[in-house]
Amino acid sequence: MALKKRERRAPVGARNEKLFPEVTLEQAIDFVINAKKVEGLRERTLKDYAKHYGYFVAWLNEFHPEVTLIEHIDVSIIRDHVAYMKYDRVRYEGHKHIPTEGQRVGLSDTTVNIRLRTLKAIFNQLDRDELIEVNPVSKVKLLRQDVDLTNCLTDEEIAAILAQPNRRDFVGFRDYVAIMLMLDSGLRVSEMLGLRIGDVDFQTRFITLQGEANKNRKPRMVPFSGAVAKLLLQLIDENRQHFTTDRLFLSCYGDPVSPNQFNKRLKYHGEKAGVEGKKMTAHVYRHTWARAMVLNGADPFTVQKMGGWSDIRTMRRYIQMDMRDVRRSHDEFSPTGRFVKRRTEK
Repeated sequence: MALKKRERRAPVGARNEKLFPEVTLEQAIDFVINAKKVEGLRERTLKDYAKHYGYFVAWLNEFHPEVTLIEHIDVSIIRDHVAYMKYDRVRYEGHKHIPTEGQRVGLSDTTVNIRLRTLKAIFNQLDRDELIEVNPVSKVKLLRQDVDLTNCLTDEEIAAILAQPNRRDFVGFRDYVAIMLMLDSGLRVSEMLGLRIGDVDFQTRFITLQGEANKNRKPRMVPFSGAVAKLLLQLIDENRQHFTTDRLFLSCYGDPVSPNQFNKRLKYHGEKAGVEGKKMTAHVYRHTWARAMVLNGADPFTVQKMGGWSDIRTMRRYIQMDMRDVRRSHDEFSPTGRFVKRRTEK
């Protein structure tokens, strides 16, 4: 790797010469992945780094073939890539199993921001390691997003979904128990699918999540109800009849269930229940749990602790209320109601 002599800007009268290596696009991601491994990032996060960076490099090869070194990338190229993702990228383009015909043109703002966050993390790491002179993402902001008020399920929708799994079938009963557990505890899908019998204390009715199993690497204890405890005991008994593993959530062949597989099951049950206009993923159930807990009177800081959010501002994004929630809360807690009642009583 040849060193190229460049100079940083310095105050008048000072001179600060700095050598920066000529780093290819492929070498750049290798440097970042190795650095993040040392920092202890999860394997899934590292795979996302490589995948999203791969999308970016593929776009560069097609639209900016002159870019061969990481130093060639400037802020205009990053913004051009953001515009391409938002307005020109065909969904599932190049996918092995999903046809692109009839697919929407332009990725969602959420997807664009996820990929842009990854690019920011990559270039910020290169900047910290002094492998680039100018950070091209430092002045690029994430897309503004409208607040989504449809990311929670209503009681009617939940009841319809719970009626879909065939509870006499192993997979159907497993799905039913998993949905009930998510609605009862607010567990992340990866946390739930990774549970083992030893993580569940049926006497105290607490699930213990070790730090390595959590997104923020902080251990926590999550309570669950007596009704869900009975379902979990039934699922454990069913598992023991066919398998020797101590995992709770298994496929019909005894293999661990992946988040992607489980989200497909949730989508299947949601479509059968006739739920429209909402994403059918485990994350929606976590939103639903958080909002229901707060609306039912739970202390927000307790919900934050149970949900495993390090910052209460993150939790606020999960608790979006529609106009019916606002109206009901206002009518119940408005201070003027007390004065009206007093006048009526007199």
